[in-house]
Amino acid sequence: MKILIAAASYASNMSGIQRHACNLVRCLLQQQDVSLVHLVIAPWQRKLVQAAGVKPDARLSSHVAEMVPSSLSRNFWHYRRLPELAARLKVDLVHLTYPVPVNAAAFSCPTVVTLHDMYPYEISKNFGFPKFIFNRLILKQCLRNVDSIACVSDITRLRLEQYSSAAVWRKAVRIYNCVEAQPVYAAQSPLPNWQGEPFLLCVAQHRRNKNLPLLIRSFDRLLHSGQIGSNMRLVILGITAQDTRNIYRLVSALSLGESICFLEGLSEAELQWCYTHCEAVVVPSLTEGFGLPVAEGLLAGCRIVCSDIPAHREVGDGQCRFVALGQDTEIRLAEAIVEVLGNPKRKPAALPQFSSPILAKQYISLYRKLITSAVHVENVRTSASITVVTSERQPL
Repeated sequence: MKILIAAASYASNMSGIQRHACNLVRCLLQQQDVSLVHLVIAPWQRKLVQAAGVKPDARLSSHVAEMVPSSLSRNFWHYRRLPELAARLKVDLVHLTYPVPVNAAAFSCPTVVTLHDMYPYEISKNFGFPKFIFNRLILKQCLRNVDSIACVSDITRLRLEQYSSAAVWRKAVRIYNCVEAQPVYAAQSPLPNWQGEPFLLCVAQHRRNKNLPLLIRSFDRLLHSGQIGSNMRLVILGITAQDTRNIYRLVSALSLGESICFLEGLSEAELQWCYTHCEAVVVPSLTEGFGLPVAEGLLAGCRIVCSDIPAHREVGDGQCRFVALGQDTEIRLAEAIVEVLGNPKRKPAALPQFSSPILAKQYISLYRKLITSAVHVENVRTSASITVVTSERQPL
């Protein structure tokens, strides 16, 4: 079985999509049924595979897509060039790691897309106007044209049912994101000028759904009330996005520049260092498709404070301190942080449902079903073609 994984996206630093793609590679390479994995990345993502900790493997082949850093170029490449690459490599299946325009007629093999969330419908402010309109159109076109949709959680599959037709929703299955304990972490701190100060950790892009202003205001409240030490820092790890300017303005207005550290582009080992050394992981999101930082924090044995939303419950129910969103959330989030800091650190959790051996089997089962179905359809077409030709023959 030869699989092409399309992971070329806008991000030059590690984000959730790239981590999903690299984890998918690791899953597939554990299966003997997989003879070759072709991973396609953008020119500005050449270092991401190594940063994600993907080990060299004779069955892994990387390809750099010919595109420039613009949404138009990326969409054009996926629509026109990806089917050509799949045909040239003679792959059995193409797996898109996020929704992109799909030219279904141009593919000679089945296609699968990973659906992380329904943000273009749930929280259009993530993209701004009028960009969210184009995101909706691309999402709708992709989901309609692929052969199967791999939702990263039950809540994402439920949201898909809410916002799509029955024909689309019936193509969906739930296959969780792969999240496993990483025992190796960086020997040195990735935090600039770190001298052993305690810190809270939030792993989040600067997007509206991540609710970072709420966290910053709660952190400011804790500092000024003396409920946490004046040397406590807040580390926000994630790529810049639509909300970056507003976030920086808030930090400046609250004079928190010395207490808040923004980072991006960390390697897997550096990320694990942050999980291992932080006092607590705080995840105040308004909505999520999958609670990746929650799962990673649990596996690392972190204390966790997170918003009480379905994605977080699905990952960490019974193991986190949940905070309901709504009135007085800023106060309640601050109180929850103080509460967990008073508790002993947790033991690393066991989350077998997110492990690569289990998820790899689910992927292979899905792939085999689609490939077998495609072969059957092709055989039926060939048989029908022969029948038509035979019936049209005239006697000599």
